[in-house]
Amino acid sequence: MITRCCRGLLLLLLLLLMLGLAPSGQAAPGPVWVLSIDDAIGPASADYLIRSLDQAQAQGAQLVVIRLDTPGGLDGAMRQMIKAILASSVPVASFVAPSGARAASAGTYILYASHVAVMAPGTNLGAATPVQIGVAKDDRAKPAGDEQTLARKQVNDAAAYIRGLAQLRGRNADWAEQAVREAVSLSASEALRLKVIDQVANDLPELLRQLDGQTLVAAGQPRQLHTAGASLVEHLPDWRTRLLAVITNPGVALILIMIGVYGLLFEFMSPGSAVGGVVGGICLLLALYALQLLPVNYAGVALILLGIAFMIGEAFLPSFGVVGFGGIVAFVVGAVILIDTDAPGFGIPLGLIGALAVLSAVLLGGVLGMAVKARRRALVSGDAGLVGSLVTVTQVMADNPFCGSVQAQGEQWQVQCATPLQTGQPVRVIARRGVTLEVSAAAAAAQGE
Repeated sequence: MITRCCRGLLLLLLLLLMLGLAPSGQAAPGPVWVLSIDDAIGPASADYLIRSLDQAQAQGAQLVVIRLDTPGGLDGAMRQMIKAILASSVPVASFVAPSGARAASAGTYILYASHVAVMAPGTNLGAATPVQIGVAKDDRAKPAGDEQTLARKQVNDAAAYIRGLAQLRGRNADWAEQAVREAVSLSASEALRLKVIDQVANDLPELLRQLDGQTLVAAGQPRQLHTAGASLVEHLPDWRTRLLAVITNPGVALILIMIGVYGLLFEFMSPGSAVGGVVGGICLLLALYALQLLPVNYAGVALILLGIAFMIGEAFLPSFGVVGFGGIVAFVVGAVILIDTDAPGFGIPLGLIGALAVLSAVLLGGVLGMAVKARRRALVSGDAGLVGSLVTVTQVMADNPFCGSVQAQGEQWQVQCATPLQTGQPVRVIARRGVTLEVSAAAAAAQGE
């Protein structure tokens, strides 16, 4: 009897041990990363998305949600972002939100490239006709008669690109091509009806509930989502992305060019201060870095630099304002054509161009004013400063009382006088003969005048 009880207790303990070792449930689902792109697509947006996808993969995220609200942007940056999404091993859901947001132009391409395309009620997408963005340098050199051919090439390339993305994700390819060729747009409900997007969600929690349990293919591997109880990680742009967004703003780049050039000019005119050289060098390098990321018309850069050179040259040339005025005109024209794109968010405001031109004109006027005053001012150095000046005899030669020395303009001079000299006597310089000054007694000189 006792043996049977022991055996029962042993079996019970073994059963409890097995239950303790058995998994109580599935492992906690990976986090869901949430990114925010709420401005024009540019180099900063591409850098933000690419680095965020890499970090999300490294930290075991199961899904990346891009909260999207953009008017469009640069073709080059958009294609970099799409390449990163297509190569990502973490599924990406683009969510046009909140209500009132849009995914226009480049945003439509990103929506089509994402593993899941979602819109909130009251949002829209479309108008994906390409503008003058990212044109190859060899195409820029073509004559004006080929502009229509070039435009057709851009539209055909964009249409084929978005159609390929639509076929990859199983979405409406015909409407995608229509959005490129005819610049049409859709609301959220119409986009869902035409199978342009996958679903409509009011907010992020509803989107995660809808995606829970779905299986998506990312980088060729099926990924089942468990988003209902997943933790959210709001991954906001860091300082690097914010700095890149600031300096790649065309208006800021133009201001950096101005500060850089004028800072270096100040350093060259006043060597040793170091402030102008340091600030000017940093600003100019930042401007050059920003320009190499933007679709720049190099004729505009050349005109801006030529205009600044002309405005600087006006201070040293007797052109009576002609060179300076030409420099202002060259600067304004160069600033207007500097950015070679019509993409939204990447134009230079005419008000900023006018303000910088007026500021340059004011600086030019100030330099000219100082130059005119300097020309009218009496000379106080050289022979003109010596002759007529009143000096004091510091030493008289013992063997010749008509000769001695004086201190003039910080230097020791030998002097000759028609009358005997005395130490401490005030005399006036009446002429210079080589390294010797001819002087006369101050009282005698005053009577002669």
